[in-house]
Amino acid sequence: MRPSVCDTHPVSRTLDHDALRGRVAVVAGATRGAGRGIAAALGEAGATVVCTGRSSVSGREGSDYDRPETIEETAEFVTRLGGTGIAIRTDHLDSGQVGRLARRIRHEHGGIDVLVNDIWGAERLKGGPADWNTPIWEHSLDDGLRILRLGLDTHLITSHHLLPLLIGTPGGLLVEMTDGTAAYNADRYRISVFYDLVKTAVNRLAFSQGHELAPYGATAVALTPGWLRSEMMLDAYGVGEDNWRDALLPDRGEGRPTAPGGFASSESPRYVGRAVAALAADPDRARWNQRSVSSAQLAREYGFTDTDGLRPESWTAT
Repeated sequence: MRPSVCDTHPVSRTLDHDALRGRVAVVAGATRGAGRGIAAALGEAGATVVCTGRSSVSGREGSDYDRPETIEETAEFVTRLGGTGIAIRTDHLDSGQVGRLARRIRHEHGGIDVLVNDIWGAERLKGGPADWNTPIWEHSLDDGLRILRLGLDTHLITSHHLLPLLIGTPGGLLVEMTDGTAAYNADRYRISVFYDLVKTAVNRLAFSQGHELAPYGATAVALTPGWLRSEMMLDAYGVGEDNWRDALLPDRGEGRPTAPGGFASSESPRYVGRAVAALAADPDRARWNQRSVSSAQLAREYGFTDTDGLRPESWTAT
């Protein structure tokens, strides 16, 4: 990859703060990373956002990460940005819990306008660069099957229970979050057989669900961020969102790795969040049905920027 920025004007552009006022969204997997960024951007546009995940102030039962972020923090962030954040602790591998989530949302809100399937939780299982390209016969089978469970079963369980809340009135939007567009992944091996299968399958999942949703006037889109500056990524390089470019400096002398040059075109989680918000606010969103797109592609289409006013593009090929 090589760094590429399509817009260098340092003015952050987003939707009108009331663009999604009155809309109800569920962000499944909203604790951190892209999920938190998506919830925040929907809040920026005035939406009511139900933030789900396993990491809560009441406990982290079932979470694959020992990290401090919680769904309550995400919900509070949504509210501070102008929306209404609601935290509901849910393990999306547990069909019973997701069923109860659906019943609660139906009782309290009647239905939903946006569902974002961003559940993942396998970042540590996929390993770092030293672990990539491990052939299937040498890869831990338990870890590999857990990757499939976390990355696919969660999405299927969530759609099964929550899509009935989306199809009550025309105009609903389902966003399936993945890594890499269908076109990019089609002829590239992605890290391992298990990771490759999950990220390729989620693109197809948006396509197949889009086929089933179309008669109800609903839209399904597969969406990928670029190189995401998640909390875990920033921690790995010993930086924060306010000084992330320091990770590119050589000879830091802090025992932290120096990020490769491609990190210069990385994006904050809010960038892909604004992509979801723009899709949700588009009255002609059905033109995207069954498609696989990136945050940068939608930024060019809708005119929004990252929080620093730039439009990074991480998928630009060398």
